[in-house]
Amino acid sequence: MLEDFVGNGVLKDQVDMLLADGWDDVPTLKMMTPEDMDLLQLSQFHRDALEIRTYLHDRSLMQYADALEKSGKTLHELLETSPETLMSDYHMKRGHVARFIDRASACSIQLPRNLNLPARVTTKVHHGVEEPEPAAPAEVEEKVKKIKEPKSTKLPKLEEKKPSSTPVPAEESPRNDVEMIYPGVKLVSGADGKSTTDISGFKSPVVLRPVGGPATVSKGIFSAAPVTPRFCGLAMPGPIREEVTQLPVLEKIMIRKLTPAYVKGNNPFKKSSAPIKLPPPTRASELWADQPTLILCLRRPGCVMCRAEAHQLYARKPIFDAMGIQLVVCLNEHIDAEVRAFWPRYWGGMVVVDENREFFKALGGGTLAKEGFITGFLLNPASKANWKRATETGIEYNLTGEGTIKGGLYILRAGNGGVAYQFVERNFGDWAPLEEVLDVCGNIQKS
Repeated sequence: MLEDFVGNGVLKDQVDMLLADGWDDVPTLKMMTPEDMDLLQLSQFHRDALEIRTYLHDRSLMQYADALEKSGKTLHELLETSPETLMSDYHMKRGHVARFIDRASACSIQLPRNLNLPARVTTKVHHGVEEPEPAAPAEVEEKVKKIKEPKSTKLPKLEEKKPSSTPVPAEESPRNDVEMIYPGVKLVSGADGKSTTDISGFKSPVVLRPVGGPATVSKGIFSAAPVTPRFCGLAMPGPIREEVTQLPVLEKIMIRKLTPAYVKGNNPFKKSSAPIKLPPPTRASELWADQPTLILCLRRPGCVMCRAEAHQLYARKPIFDAMGIQLVVCLNEHIDAEVRAFWPRYWGGMVVVDENREFFKALGGGTLAKEGFITGFLLNPASKANWKRATETGIEYNLTGEGTIKGGLYILRAGNGGVAYQFVERNFGDWAPLEEVLDVCGNIQKS
């Protein structure tokens, strides 16, 4: 929540101004650049506080934010502080100290260059700043000048381009602007033998399968991680149809809305401690009737792997906002305390419940994809690796609720556009690869 992020520091007095200019959620606030701060006329104290809180938020250490900001030190000075001082002066736990001083354990999320941050656009409008028109390159101006001149009867002589003397690598792929993966995705061993997190070059082993059909049916992409052998191959989960769910199947699903998308001052849980009063069921098709929608079908909101997946997606909310994509989490059961613990701390988007578990059946090809704890986790190295990846983030978790029904993710085009992308959780804790999700959303935006 935004209130928890700014805490009792110097940013608390700036909340109303930030909200008015569109900086109304934590992921957006963390994307603020020095140019944005200049436009908002933030002081150096505000900038230092935002830097400290962003760093702590990336590492799930927000409980120390007020104390560290109150010290008056910059983030650089705090990182140079000895572990003993951090524990004695700021009462930081030993494990938290290791996470704090590990500068490589998290990476800031950057907006792709081809997208406009909605808050940045709003801020410029409020402050009367107009976007300058890009200057035309010199060669373009020269061509325009020639066009305006009287045409000559002679054809212009074309210059022959000389081959570059610099060798071009045979295989070189450009860096993807949106290839920023949540902290703790991959563990590697450093030179000192200790495990550190590495977010570069992470690629989930997935199966991408464009699924065809009649000319009237939109094509989509099916994605899933491979299933690893368990107990010498004697225990394997049931097969799943590797096909994209057809839109009529999803349109019939009935859901109940548990929470709205988070907005400061609109927290239904703060008004009353009474159980959430469920509204009447509505058709799921209303979610994507007017805009493209990403639906994360979550296995269990208290699971550390589920919370980490939800958090790493919501952390990119400004990117999805710029693409016009709505974010929704779908639960397979309603436990009031679990919803309160999950929203909006780990997920600030809308939360709905699918009591009949129809979304989850659709992901399983018509039947619920379930697996027991022993075969699905203890005997599954992929699931244990996923659990280790999630616990590296420092996210808290519990064991409450149904945890054997596997989930997944849908990206639906607006209206009758159909399913653009479908990811199925084959091993407990599988995440839809972010580069795939963002690429699909980018293609929807372009179309």
